[in-house]
Amino acid sequence: MANTILTSGVRANLLTLQQTTAEQGIIQNRLATGKRVNSAIDNPVNYFTSLGLNDRANELKGLLDGISNGIQTITAASQGIDSITKLVQSLQSTIKQAQADAAANRPNRIGTSDVLADAGEVTATNGKSRKDIALDKRISNAGAPADATATSVGHLINATTTPATALTISAGSTTYTVDLGANATVRDLVNEINKSGIATATIDDSGRLNVTGAGSDTLRVGIGAGADATAARTNASSATNQNATFGLLVADGNSAGAGITSTGGNSTVRSNLIKQFNDLRDQIDKLAQDAGYNGKNLLNGDKLSIIFNEKTGTNQSKLDIQGETLSAANLGVLTAVSGTALTGQFNIQDDTSLNTVADTLTSALSSLRSISSTLGSNLSVVQTRQDFTKNLVNTLTTGADNLVLADSNEEGAKLLALNTRQQLSQTALSLASQADQGVLRLFG
Repeated sequence: MANTILTSGVRANLLTLQQTTAEQGIIQNRLATGKRVNSAIDNPVNYFTSLGLNDRANELKGLLDGISNGIQTITAASQGIDSITKLVQSLQSTIKQAQADAAANRPNRIGTSDVLADAGEVTATNGKSRKDIALDKRISNAGAPADATATSVGHLINATTTPATALTISAGSTTYTVDLGANATVRDLVNEINKSGIATATIDDSGRLNVTGAGSDTLRVGIGAGADATAARTNASSATNQNATFGLLVADGNSAGAGITSTGGNSTVRSNLIKQFNDLRDQIDKLAQDAGYNGKNLLNGDKLSIIFNEKTGTNQSKLDIQGETLSAANLGVLTAVSGTALTGQFNIQDDTSLNTVADTLTSALSSLRSISSTLGSNLSVVQTRQDFTKNLVNTLTTGADNLVLADSNEEGAKLLALNTRQQLSQTALSLASQADQGVLRLFG
C-alpha cells in the first residue's frame, strides 16, 4: 500500500493545529483545577515551595484547636475564681454580722460607785468631776488610802508595806502582765489595760472602772500589790488581789475578791450564722473542683501546656501554666464552731477569733486577685498567639496560592484566543487541501 504524501502546506497547518489543541488542553486543565502549577513538571520551584507553605499552614491549623481548648480552660478557671471571690465576700458579710452582735457577748467587769470617787471628793476638789477624780487618783502612796482634795489627788493603796503594784490580764491562752510605776495613776492603769489588746477599760461619769473583754474567752483581771514586783504579780493572780479596792465586780455582781473570773455567754445570732458560714465555705471547694474544661482544671493543681508552633525540641514555642490547688483550707478559711475550737476551726463566739478570720478573708481575696491576674495575663498571651497563628495561616495559604493558582481571567482570554487560532488553522488546513486537489484536477 502506498504511503500518503502530505504537502508542506498541509503539514505546516496540521502541525499548527496540533500545537493549538495541546495548548487548549493545558489551559482547560488550569481552568478546571484553578491552578497554573499542578505538578512538579509545570514549575518545580513553585510547586514544592507552595507544598511546603501549605503543609506548615495545615500544621498550624491543627495547633489552633489546642490553642482554642487552652483558652477555654483558662476562661473556665477565671470564671471559677470570680465565683469563689463572691463566696469569700459573702463569708466576709457573715463575719460582719457576727461582729455586729459582739457587745452582748463579751465578758466584763463593772466597778461599784463611790470607790474611785465619791460625792465628798467632788465637793473637796471644788466641783471636779468624778471621772476626772478617778483618772487622776494615784494607785499607791505612803500612808492609809486617802480621798482627793483641792491639793491632793488621793491614793488607793498604802505603799508603806506594799510599794509594788502590778496588773495581770488573761483571756484564753493570752496573758498580759505589767508592773505599774511608783507614781502610777488610775489613768495609767486604764491605758495599760487598753494597751493589752485583751480587754478595754474606761472610767464612766460615776467614776467607776469598767473592763470589757476584747473577745469571748473567759476574762481574768487582777490588780496586785506586794513588797516587790514578784510579790505584786503573784498577788494580782490570787483571790486576795486588790480588785475590790478598785471596785471591780464580775458580770454576775459577785465581789472580785471572791474570784477573778468573768465569763461571757454565747450569742444566739452568732450560733445561727455557723451553718451559713460553713455552707459557703464548703461551696469554695466544690466550685473549684467544677472549674475544669476538657479534663484540665487549673484550680485543682493541673498543668496546662499550649503549643504555639509546629517545631520540636528547643525550637518549640509553648506556654506552660501551672494551676493552683484552690480550696477553703488553702485560703486559710477555717470552719466555724461555737465554743472550744480545734485545729482548722474557729470559735464564732470569740471577738478575737472573728477579727482573725476577717483578716484571713481579706488575705484570701488578695490571693484570689493575684491568681486571677495571672490567669488574665496568660489568657492575653494565648489569645494574642491565637490571632497571630490565624493571620500566619492566612499569610502562608495566600503565599502558596500566589505561587500556583491560575488567573481565570487571563487563562480564559488565552483559551478564547486559542479557539480563534484553532478555527483559523482549520480554515488554513482546508484551503491548503483544496489547493492540492486543484493541482490534481489538471491531470484529470
